[in-house]
Amino acid sequence: MSEHLIAVRGATTVECDTREEVVQNTVALLRELTEQNGIDGNNVRCVSAIISTTTDIHSFYPARAVRESGILDAPLFSCSEPEIEGSLPLCIRVLLTLAVCDSAQCAKHVYLNNAAILRPDLTDK
Repeated sequence: MSEHLIAVRGATTVECDTREEVVQNTVALLRELTEQNGIDGNNVRCVSAIISTTTDIHSFYPARAVRESGILDAPLFSCSEPEIEGSLPLCIRVLLTLAVCDSAQCAKHVYLNNAAILRPDLTDK
């Protein structure tokens, strides 16, 4: 069975910078990405994840929320977004690299909460 790689994007926002908000919204985003893309560890498996936050989020690591939730069993990497004037505040972004068996499978990107305005061209919503 041969695999190929696809990249899946997602983002969400939090209302305020608290541990609870970061954990809740990050886990919701990863659950939705997992469901939409059929990540099951067999036919579709996550190879790695990059998780970034805007610099106004400092209460908790979103990657830690993912790891502790058990949603993904893959290497995780965290980083900060650059501070750009006018950018969306309180935003958590995710880039998943997936190994898929079905060569016809397309990436299903997920943008939740205020992050939906970032890439309407990549989402069905």
